[in-house]
Amino acid sequence: ARGLRGGAGGGDDEYDVIVVGGGHAGCEAALASARLGRQTLLLTMSLDRVAWQPCNPAVGGPAKSTLVHEVDALGGEIGKVADATYLQKRVLNLSKGPAVWALRCQTDKKQYAEEMRRRLEATPNLFLREGMATDLLLGANDEVTGVQTFFGMALRAKAVVLTTGTFGNGRIWVGRASLPAGRAGEAPSEGLTEALERLGFESARLKTGTPARVDARTIDFSGLEAQPGEAHDRFFSFDPAGHEAREQMSCYITRTTEETHKLIRDNLDETPTYGGWVDAKGPRYCPSIEDKIVRFPDKPSHQIFLEPEGRETPEIYVQGLSTGLPERLQLPMLRTLPGLESVTMLRPAYAVEYDYFPAWQCQHTLQTRKVEGLFLSGQINGTTGYEEAAAQGLLAGVNAARHAAGEGLVELGRHSSYIGTLVDDLITKDLREPYRVLTSRSEFRLLLRADNADRRLTPTGREWGLIGDERWEAFEAKRDAIEAEKARLFWADP
Repeated sequence: ARGLRGGAGGGDDEYDVIVVGGGHAGCEAALASARLGRQTLLLTMSLDRVAWQPCNPAVGGPAKSTLVHEVDALGGEIGKVADATYLQKRVLNLSKGPAVWALRCQTDKKQYAEEMRRRLEATPNLFLREGMATDLLLGANDEVTGVQTFFGMALRAKAVVLTTGTFGNGRIWVGRASLPAGRAGEAPSEGLTEALERLGFESARLKTGTPARVDARTIDFSGLEAQPGEAHDRFFSFDPAGHEAREQMSCYITRTTEETHKLIRDNLDETPTYGGWVDAKGPRYCPSIEDKIVRFPDKPSHQIFLEPEGRETPEIYVQGLSTGLPERLQLPMLRTLPGLESVTMLRPAYAVEYDYFPAWQCQHTLQTRKVEGLFLSGQINGTTGYEEAAAQGLLAGVNAARHAAGEGLVELGRHSSYIGTLVDDLITKDLREPYRVLTSRSEFRLLLRADNADRRLTPTGREWGLIGDERWEAFEAKRDAIEAEKARLFWADP
């Protein structure tokens, strides 16, 4: 069978759009579809992990912040939730031109997930349900008509958005030990890869990783460089209704030592990549500490950032120390860092490999070329990062909603946005490593600034139906004020 056809369906099991996966792509896709008036189901393997940030609980950074501003300008949610849950904010690249200024915020991991779920549950037309999709339902012409779950439920829809993240046949590695998992403590998604392969889709494997979490109460911060918050007046969302200042927390900087490097060099064969038992490509721009030491053997040390994961938890994210070393070596490695000589490790670092589908199999609308009504979004397309996922999710959700209503699908060009650049790169290039957005990827980067994302894209969001009257009136007032001031300056006497 190339996909399941027929089966019982009706009543509560029929929707306009089904979104599979409750990560950052899935949340934006479901919200966009529901806000456009479609009966939308968000089907996720765990309702307790909706919008979870399994790696660094942070939003923004170079180029990524522009994506967040653009999603907000179109009517998306990631920027608003980050504004409501930040622990610390900083603006990066201020010594350079405004085209590369980048707002970055550390978020409260637990609060972020809770806030996004609250917004999902408050959205009309949007239904949440726990379950694992294992197959696609197809019509007579191989168009998608829904999904089949592990427990045999046939859920019907006119459009389906797959946002499976790292869960597609996911397997995590800690040294030589491994187990099937989408991320630590959560089972992988099984069946969808095989279903898509039966339909003729090409799949491959990628990997990513996350560092250890340590106990802040066992760190000596006295000798470390503090990195306090700033940018109190900067927010991701252009909607001032959500601009509320919060008390900021400090991050801290330590560095690797020669002892750190020796321990890693002596045990490279204990890691999945250098030991040779995992050959999936990892993200080039977020390398493991092993990769840094191998690639830059003459560098005496590397910066490590100690970043809080929340206001009510002692967990610290050890940014820059992602590793594939076995757990028995991870604590000795951590204790070679200044300030962490007596640290306690709460969670070990691990790598995760997972299935993805090269995105040249999609159109610029993110609808697949082979199956009408099927859209792919997020890491399943080969990207890495919450921001890249959210951007794809919004576009896929809009187009799934339009497809369900029999309307024409929409695209964003490279000239219009970083979202357009991201999608065009995915569709037109045969990418074989995790893709992240960079300012250097856009030939229009001097024009596509974070501060003008609303002027570029809010009219588009209004046209799509995601910008309400109040938000539109505020945008028009801002736009008119800018034009009036430009006219005043032009006609002012020298």
